[in-house]
Amino acid sequence: MPHNAKQDRKTTLVLASTSPRRQQLIGLLGLPVEIMPSHVDEDTPADWDPVRIVEELARRKASAVLDRAAGIGGAIVVGSDTIVVLDGDVLGKPRDEQDAAAMLGRLSGRGHEVYTGVCCIEAATGRAVVSHRSTRVFMRQLTDGQIARYVDSGEPMDKAGAYGIQEIGAALIDRIEGDFFTVVGLPVSLLAEQLAAFGLELP
Repeated sequence: MPHNAKQDRKTTLVLASTSPRRQQLIGLLGLPVEIMPSHVDEDTPADWDPVRIVEELARRKASAVLDRAAGIGGAIVVGSDTIVVLDGDVLGKPRDEQDAAAMLGRLSGRGHEVYTGVCCIEAATGRAVVSHRSTRVFMRQLTDGQIARYVDSGEPMDKAGAYGIQEIGAALIDRIEGDFFTVVGLPVSLLAEQLAAFGLELP
């Protein structure tokens, strides 16, 4: 029988990420959380499609900290990866400010997809569950000045697609179709579904 996670403090979620956004979102579930950065190589073959990229990288990140998490009783390791896709091209984190401006110029006035993969691995057994969500995002038509000012803020530099929807970048977005938290970087409802596979019923 599934049990209520808030009543069972034996489970600890181990987040394989340094992202403050993901740390904030995973905290919404009301379970103890440990942060263990994965520092994995995020390169993928050129012929992988977006779903395979985010699911495999999420699994790679979770797997990388599995040994360290093994000492935590009831640990479930959570790995997540997010990419932005425009016209079939994967837009990762910008290399520099010029790259960020170029990405934003391409996204301006258009719709694109954001994919986030999530992988949960039970440390005690190695059992893994992996899936993804996608959301369509429509960006406002931006002027060169708007792009330059946003790049100057520094916000785009550590984000896929060179924008953050939950920060100043919210002003760039016209609308979305799908789950907001997928765009932020951790679809909370998908994570809750995955944890149910380990007997954790949320909320």
